[in-house]
Amino acid sequence: MSTIDDARWDLVRRRETAPDFLYAVTTMGIYCRPGCPSPRPRREHVRFFADVPAAEAAGFRPCRRCDPKGERAALAQAVVRDACAFMETADTMPSLERLATRAGYSRFHFLRLFKEHTGLTPRSYAEGVRARRLQAALGEGARVADAVAEAGFGSESRVYEDPGRLLGMTPGAARRGGAGETIRTAFADCPFGRLLVGATDRGVCFLGFAEPDEALMGDLRRRFPRARVVADDAGLATTLRAVLDFLDEPRAALDLPLDLRGTAFQVRVWEALRRIPPGQTRSYSELAAMAGAPAAVRAVARSCAVNPVSLAVPCHRAIGADGALTGYRWGIPRKRALLARERDLAGKS
Repeated sequence: MSTIDDARWDLVRRRETAPDFLYAVTTMGIYCRPGCPSPRPRREHVRFFADVPAAEAAGFRPCRRCDPKGERAALAQAVVRDACAFMETADTMPSLERLATRAGYSRFHFLRLFKEHTGLTPRSYAEGVRARRLQAALGEGARVADAVAEAGFGSESRVYEDPGRLLGMTPGAARRGGAGETIRTAFADCPFGRLLVGATDRGVCFLGFAEPDEALMGDLRRRFPRARVVADDAGLATTLRAVLDFLDEPRAALDLPLDLRGTAFQVRVWEALRRIPPGQTRSYSELAAMAGAPAAVRAVARSCAVNPVSLAVPCHRAIGADGALTGYRWGIPRKRALLARERDLAGKS
């Protein structure tokens, strides 16, 4: 059984929704959406398909309970996608009443529909949109008050109530880009080129590969433009050794103290990535389900793209729905080599 099918079965077993596959029950002759409320089948009676034509070509008919090809499912998905797109582009975050009226549903029905397809309430989704806007504006050096207004928050007090949940740090710290902090760094040669580790007193905040060294250091400085960066080969020797040992034999997770800075949603995605065992992969939609937001596939892909600590947060294990190796900050050849190495060792264990 493939690792992709393992991951799909896990979603079926937990009745979590996912937009990029269907499963069929051979003893019943039907195919279903992940999340179908029907009794769970036994694993040996399940087959997976990419879409409706593939399932029907194999002789299966649609389940009447979850309606995998029906207009109701397609309409619900379209309504939720439209609501998400509207929140992404709205100047101010729309109320539940406005979203429901715009979609032609009652408040109760729209809330239930949105949560069923995304795993989030509209308010939580909108908060994530605002947090990303706020983070972007602060990262560009905007005044806190201006960034708060641009992001669509009604007042600064809304942000300061729980800044760690929104940004992973206070708004002032985000704007300062690490000002007042010291980031210790160390370079090393590894099988995939030059490796740079950056760490604060709280833990590793940067881990990446590139050639030459200046490119890596430039990436770190863009993330922390006002931090004091100092070389500390001796102080980071143990951390570097742990990373190099992992690259040599990636049999278990790379367990390092981390200083992760991102929105609450980004951190959820990064934690989901850390739960993927070496030698296995997950599609972006599977990761979205693991993060509790099955419809937020694009946001998951963005979270992978901005992951600051490669390997410790193994974003190379995120793949396309068809199994294709999609974008990787450090290059597709490195991603392919990392996965091949992990699978080779997993096959021998």
